[in-house]
Amino acid sequence: VQLVESGGGSVQAGQSLRLSCAVSGYTNSYYCMAWFRQGPGKRREGVATLGNDGSIDYANSVKGRFTITQDNAKNALYLQMNSLKPGDTAMYYCARRDGPYCLGYSEAEYHYWGLGTQVTVS
Repeated sequence: VQLVESGGGSVQAGQSLRLSCAVSGYTNSYYCMAWFRQGPGKRREGVATLGNDGSIDYANSVKGRFTITQDNAKNALYLQMNSLKPGDTAMYYCARRDGPYCLGYSEAEYHYWGLGTQVTVS
């Protein structure tokens, strides 16, 4: 399984970005997809999850501003980020867990990771 993120960049506070994650090589129809981020000097934290059953969860820090979606036809995961804040500055990672449930934001639960895309908000 390969995950490749794109769409990061530098924006001003209040602006929007949409991140994409191209997913390939998978065979398991039961999965959980997630976005994580790691800000400068911070530990990696979960941002949002999306299960194969359509279940969605967001970290409190992004609720109401970020939206996670997927396009199965394009094998892609997205993260629409609105009303960005300087505190959202981070490397954003796409992750996948093979299994029937999303089990939260424990990194150990995720089997595959992308290399990340940088988001800088000033």
